[in-house]
This record gives sequence, structure tokens and C-alpha cells, in this order.
Amino acid sequence: MICGLMQTRCALIGIVLAGFVTNARALDPSRLPSQYVREQWTTEPKFPGGVVNGIAQTTDGYLWIGTDRGLIRFDGFNFRPVSLTSIAIASNVSILQLLTDADGKLWIRPQGADLVRQREDKFESVRYGHGAITALSTDKHGGVLVSDIEQGTFRFTADDIQKLGPSSPPVISMTETADGKVWLGTLGDGLFFLTGGRATNVSAGLPDRKINSLLPIDGELWVGTDTGLYHGNGDGFRRLELPSFLGDVQVLSILRDHDSNMWLGTTRGLLRVNGKGISFSEENELRGDGGINALFEDREGNLWIGGTRGLGRIRDSAFVTYSSVSDPRFEHDGPIYVDPEGRTWFAAAEGGLYILQNGRVQPVTSIPPDEVVYSISGSADGVWAGRQRGGLTRLRFRNGAIASQSYTEADGLAQNSAYAVYVSRDGSAWAGTLNGGVSKFKDGHFTTYTTSNGLASNTVSAILETHDGAMWFATPSGLSSFSNGQWRTYTTTEGLPSPEVNCLIEDSSGTLWIGTSAGLAFLASERFQILHESPDVLREPAVGMAEDKSGRFWIATSDHVLRVPRDKLLSGVVNTIDVREYGQADGLKSTQGVKRSRSVVADSAGRIWFSLTGGLSVVDPSQIDDNSVPALPHIEAITADNNTANLTASVRIPPSPRRITFEYTGLSLAVPARVRFRYLLEGFDSSWSQPVAAREAVYTNLGAGSYRFRLVASNSEGLWNGPEAAIGFEVEPTLSQTWWFRSALVLCAGLVALAAYLIRMRQLTRLLNARFEERLAERGRVARELHDTLLQSFQGLLLRFQTAYALFDTRPADAKDVLGNSIDQTAQAITEGREAVQGLRASAVESNDLAQAITTLGEQLAAGAGATSVGMSVEVEGTPWNLHPIVRDEIYRVVSEALRNAFRHAQAKQIEVEFRYDERQLRLRVRDDGKGIDATFLTAEGRAGHFGLHGMRERAKLMGGKLTVWTAAGSGTEIELIIPAAYANAASPRRSWFAERFSRKSVRSKS
Repeated sequence: MICGLMQTRCALIGIVLAGFVTNARALDPSRLPSQYVREQWTTEPKFPGGVVNGIAQTTDGYLWIGTDRGLIRFDGFNFRPVSLTSIAIASNVSILQLLTDADGKLWIRPQGADLVRQREDKFESVRYGHGAITALSTDKHGGVLVSDIEQGTFRFTADDIQKLGPSSPPVISMTETADGKVWLGTLGDGLFFLTGGRATNVSAGLPDRKINSLLPIDGELWVGTDTGLYHGNGDGFRRLELPSFLGDVQVLSILRDHDSNMWLGTTRGLLRVNGKGISFSEENELRGDGGINALFEDREGNLWIGGTRGLGRIRDSAFVTYSSVSDPRFEHDGPIYVDPEGRTWFAAAEGGLYILQNGRVQPVTSIPPDEVVYSISGSADGVWAGRQRGGLTRLRFRNGAIASQSYTEADGLAQNSAYAVYVSRDGSAWAGTLNGGVSKFKDGHFTTYTTSNGLASNTVSAILETHDGAMWFATPSGLSSFSNGQWRTYTTTEGLPSPEVNCLIEDSSGTLWIGTSAGLAFLASERFQILHESPDVLREPAVGMAEDKSGRFWIATSDHVLRVPRDKLLSGVVNTIDVREYGQADGLKSTQGVKRSRSVVADSAGRIWFSLTGGLSVVDPSQIDDNSVPALPHIEAITADNNTANLTASVRIPPSPRRITFEYTGLSLAVPARVRFRYLLEGFDSSWSQPVAAREAVYTNLGAGSYRFRLVASNSEGLWNGPEAAIGFEVEPTLSQTWWFRSALVLCAGLVALAAYLIRMRQLTRLLNARFEERLAERGRVARELHDTLLQSFQGLLLRFQTAYALFDTRPADAKDVLGNSIDQTAQAITEGREAVQGLRASAVESNDLAQAITTLGEQLAAGAGATSVGMSVEVEGTPWNLHPIVRDEIYRVVSEALRNAFRHAQAKQIEVEFRYDERQLRLRVRDDGKGIDATFLTAEGRAGHFGLHGMRERAKLMGGKLTVWTAAGSGTEIELIIPAAYANAASPRRSWFAERFSRKSVRSKS
């Protein structure tokens, strides 16, 4: 029996020594299994369910779980079943083994199917001939070893397949040792190794023929069987003695982590084997009626356990907590003190004083278990305890026993309730009482100080001696100092955030720090400084503080446990990112501090001890890696209006998306809930987002264009030390957003502008021409008016003067009458000429009766020409129209010109004027039986110096009418004027611009 125990001890030492080759951190071997942080997934909906047969992790950080219900991928939050139907494997096929090769690629052994390999995010079948795979493992270089019951043993590397040996009995476990031997553990034929293509059986020391698992450790092979664990080499194997209550336990899986712990998955539970011994955990929730089938250590050092009922995770935490779960004496702790020998003294809130050393708790019997201890302090000479009723007690170790001596009011102590105790460098013991002041014990005598001496309050909560020898006393009414026999008190007037002071420490640089009910303060340049900017947690009541060897402050507040760099505190500006909060995920059972004079202390090894309402917790700051494993960010999906994009190809989003959602994750499996994300959408955002816990980002109404979504993640320790994930995508434009459409719009706009310019230029040209035409027309009008008024009037006057001249000799009275009428006609001619020149002449026809006006004009012309024998008649057919005034005047001018020519030049006997009004036009004819008109006068140029016919044609054209002249020598003359009703009749319906222009052009073309 002694020999067996010695062999077991030597084997455990060997395991520890073998672990010295790596610096990677895993699970702390000094902890009890109960002090690890555990989490389990055994039931839906958290875990899809099934027996876990294999666990692996790929280089992208995802955890893969092989179960009897299929393949599952885990990111720390979500379990996602992975289908293998793309390679003709049923989605719910049982996965028997998983592993990753040297490149981090996943290999899968499905039940009854080909070997499957992951390559470039896709799965492919690995075929080497028809066979039946029974085992899978990695070789010493990261290659893949495969055992096929029909084909034999193979080695798969990146570029080659090598056959290592012939077919053999069913192999269920494999490995390769450093000497190149490939070991095969069979289902019932024992253990073999392959060399030179031949299999050699090894049976020495192995009574069991079923080999469940194999693990090589520096020249030794560890073998898990149905009857226990064995280790050895090709010469023979020895049994490792496991706890006797386990009996001949079946060892189903073996793993060695980076901290040299060997983990055994068995049918009875989980075992940890290391240099400190063997620890056992039943894991009933995971294994159920089966066992622990799979063990895996991930890149962060977490241990994953696969059992019959689900998946579990075991990990280290920053804190080790001693709570009522392991010992009821740790519940609701009070003060704490670590002596120079490394013994931790603590007092329970319910009473009693205890010593914790090497994981064992020893009560201090001299303190009654129902006596509350308020404070603990000490020096190399012993420990002092301040008690609720028993005064001040001094404790010393003597010959392995604790000797005690107590001092009470009878010995000179100010009060028996000693709330704060402190031992100064000169060996004096100071006892601050509950309400009796502070007493100093030196050389066997007490000296008491109260408010009458200068103490701020007779209630003292903490005491401290600084490097200059000054004594400081924390009270509810302020902070008091006693130096060189002088007392001084500081309150909010001197800069304290609150007069209620709870705790005091002096840091390694000699700065005094004060914890008050409103946060921290420190003494600098003889004045207290506070934090100008800080998170709210640093404004809570501070009940305990300590400094570690790296200059970081560990603070317990009323509700939080914090770590803050000292230099940040000294600067007065502390950001949220500078404060590390610790909670249950870090191993704490509670984060509520205890208000005692010493509730947070640092020991000589650099560890920080906290007394909290949930137990006694300790953290080793040197074991906290500030360069911890980074989180790996992944963009898992892009969804646009409920349509998921294909991320394996170029991502194009349809036009005008209302909502685009980016789903992402950050793979840090230790404490996934602490992972934070920052993201930036290039092309939209101007800066990175604030850290968020949400695992999706939503953008709405993104315009067309190219974008790039970038993502970074912090790990469980809050470090942004990982890589960046990014994906580019394009939002397709609508028709109106395409470049060619916009170019076409620009071109069209240019053409429209050009057309507008040309039209405007044409309008200006037409306007200018119209003005020129108006001027020319005005000149013509004036010429016609002068012809029809002044010249006609002057010609009439000339005829009258000739008549008067002829009558002077024979009929002077008649000559006088003619001269009188001539004078009147001259005045009228002058008036008409002035009106014609100024364009202000009134209508030539006073009334709308055009026939009557023509009749009157004929009578005047006949009288003026002395042609009383000439007959003139005016006939009207149809109902006369209400003529437009301008048209009426123009018609009157045309007829008057024709009549004047007939009376003066035609030598006619009869003149006829005919008006014919019908539905569509006005037809007017002037006929005489005179001598006619010379044909040369009817040309366009007309007779030189005469404008009669020319003016008549112009007037007809302006009215939109047609003027026709018929004449022959000796046969008289007939003049016809036709005017459409649309232009002459003022009551005619309005016509369209096109009709007017067409009609006008038609009339002009006929004139």
C-alpha cells in the first residue's frame, strides 16, 4: 500500500514538472473544484439537447459541439445547429468525434458516413476508399490520424494521405507519442503501437482490454480504461490510485490543461489530478446516468465538459471566495487581517474570531464564538482584536498555541467597545472606541483622547499612522490628525467630500487616501483633493481600500468591488473605461462591502483580501493578465427589410432599404456577457460608436452607394486588444439615383437651358423685328393717314379754290360762299393732319352705321367735285354686324379711297356701293362706269408718287381680308373687299391661335 501511494505521488509530481514547459494560463491548480466558476447547459431552449461526444474550437473562435442529434456551433450566447445536408449527410446525424488540425480546420466523424472536413467555411467529404472509421486523433505535428476497421490506419496532412498500418480490431482511441509511435486503443483487444507499418501489442500492466482514451505526456502514455487510469511506456504500465470510493471507475476521456492539471472524465464524475492531489466533482447534472464523454480546453483556458445530458464550462476567476457554501463561518464577514506569517484572521459578523491557513479554518478559542469582533490589527509581536464587549485583546502564538490577554475599562481603556484597532511603528496599540474616544496603550498604560482634547468625534471608525509619524483618526464628524502633541481636524471645509470618514490608507508614494460616505479624497499640498470627473460608482460610500504592487487601487464600496489605476485617481479625472468592476462572474458571491476599520487588506504576497457580505474573497493581481486573450469579432448576418444577404459573395442591397440590420458577435467564451462592441459604418458614420453590449446594429434609410461596416470587440477583461472585422456592401441605386440617369438629367437640363436660350433669343429677335415692323407700320400708317386726310383735303381745297376762282367774274356771291366753305375745310384739314401725325385722331366713323357714313361721304365728295350729276347708290344685304372699331375705320378708309378715285378721276356717271353680310364674311363692292384705270397703275409698285391702291391693299391685309380690283379702259372699275367674320364681327366667337394664324395665312396668300 505504501509503495502504491509513493508511485501515485511520483506520478503527480511528474505531471506538474511536465507542465513547466508552457507559460499559458489555464485553471489554477491550487483551487478547490468548488472555487471554480461553473456554468451548465443541459435543457432546451438554451441547449438543443443530446449526448455530447466531442468538442473542438476553430481558429475563428467558435466552439463546435458534436452530439447524437447533430453538429452545433456556439458563440457563448447562442447554440446554432449546423446542417451537413450539402454533402448528403442528414442534418441530425450523430457526431461521434471532433478535432482541429494544425491549420485550425474542423474535422468531423459522423456516424455511418464519410469523414468531413471544413475548408473555407464550407464542409466537404474526405474520401480515400470505402471503409468504416472508428477513431480520429491528431498526430504530434497537428496532422490527422484516422483508423478504419477495413482499410487500416491513415495519416492526413495538408497535401497528402499516408497509410500507416493494416486493418486491425476496432480502434476507439488513438494518439502519437514524441518518438513517432502511433498508439491504438481497441474496443476489446488491448493496446497496440505502430512502427514500420506493423502493429505490436502491449499488455504488461494493463489488465483491461478495452482502451477508452489515450494521452501522451513527455515520454509517458496515460491510458483510460474501464477499470481505472494507467501510465507507462512500451515496457509496461502502472495503475494510478484514484480515491477508493470510486472503485474501478471507467475513465472515458483524458485532458491535460496548460496549468498541468490532468482532467479525467469518468462514469462517476470529473477528477482533477495535479501535484496537490486528486480532486473530485460528481457533475450529476451533466452526466446523468452516463458519464463525462468529452473534455476540451479552449484558447482562453476554459475547460469544457461534455456529458450525457449536456455541456458544461469550468473556468478560473479573478477572485477565490470562501463562503457559507464551504463553511458557515464565512457568512457575513467582519474585519480581516493578514499577519506576517501569512495567516488570515477574520471575524464573522455573528461572532467569533478565526484563522484561515492553507485552506483550513481554525477558531481562536480565547474569543467567545458569540462575541462580535469589530477590528483586527497586529505586528510581528502579535495580533490585537477590538471586541464589542470584551475590550481589547492581545493574541500571541506560543509553542503552537495562542496565548491571549484582554484589557478593559478596568485597565484604563476608554470603553469596552473597541471599534478600531491599530498598532503603530513604536509598538503602541491604539483602540478607537464606539463612543468613548481613542485610547493609546504603551508600556502597560492607557492614555485616552476625546473631543475635549481636539478629536473630531468620540466615535472612531479607522486609525492610520503615516510615514511622517502622524496619527490619523477617521470619525463620523471629520478626520483628525495627532502629531507632535497637536490635534487638527479636517472636514468639508478643507476639501473632504463628506465629513463621514470610513477608511484610511497610505499608498506606496506616501499619499494619504481617505474613503468617505461620498467617495474618495487624497491629501496633496496640505489640502484634500477630490475626483473632479468620475463614474457614479466612485461616488458611493467607500468602506475599504488597498493598493497592489502594480499601483492599482482595490476599493470596496457599499455596492461594488472596483479596481482603478492610482495615477488616474491622482489626476482627478477617471473615465468609465478606467474602472474595472468585479462581480459574480469573477468569483464573488457578493459585491457589498463591510463597514469595518479593516475590510480590505493587502498581504505580503501581494494578494488583496476583501471582507464582503457574501464571504471572504481574495484576488492575486499578479495572476490577472492585462494582455488576456482578445475577443474575435464576427459579422454573422446582414438583413435588409427582412431579406438576409449572402455574405460569401459580394453583398448588394436592393434600392431604397428602409432598415438594414447587422448581426454580429464577439468570441470571448469566458464571460460572454462582458463583451462590448464598437462599430463604424464608413460612408455614413463620422466616428466609432460608444461601447455597447447589443449584438446588432440597425441603420435606416441608407442612400445608394458603397459602405463598409467595421466592428471591434473587447474581451471579458474589457481590453480592446483584438482584431477588426469588416465587410463591404453596396446599396443599389433606384432608377433616379443611377449615374447614367443623373447624367441624362444633366444633359436634358442642359438641352432645356439651350432650348430656353434659343427660344428666348428667338423671342427677343421676334420682339425686335416686331418693333421694327411696328415702326415701319407706323410710318406706313402715317403715310396713309396723310394721304387719306391731308392730301385728300388739300386736293379738295384745290378744287374748291379753282371753282371759286372761276366764279369770281360772273358770280361773285357764289365764289364767296365757296371760299367760306374752303376756309372751314382748311381748318378741318389742319385738325385731321395734327391728329394723324400724333395718332390721336378719333374714329373716322362716329357711329356703327357704316352704310350711312359711306352715303354721307359720297355726298360730300360729289359736292366738293361739283359732280352733282353723278349718281351714287349704297345697298346693304343681310343684317349689318357690330363691327370692331378698328376694322370699321379701316373699311371706311378703303371705301373712301375708292370713292374719291371714282369721283375725281373716273369721270363716272354712276357709282354703286354694295355691302353683303353673310354668316362667314363681309363682302363690300364699289363699282363705277367711268373710264377705268390704266393697267400699269394696278401693279404692286403702282403709280409713282401715288399711294391710293397701295394703301388700300395694306389696309385689307391688316384686316385679314382680300382686296380685288377689276378694270378695263372705257368700261369702269370694280373694287371688291372680302373680310372674314372672325376678324370683322365683334360678336363672332373667339378662335384658336392656330385657326387665326392659319386663316390669316390663307387670306394673305390670296391677296
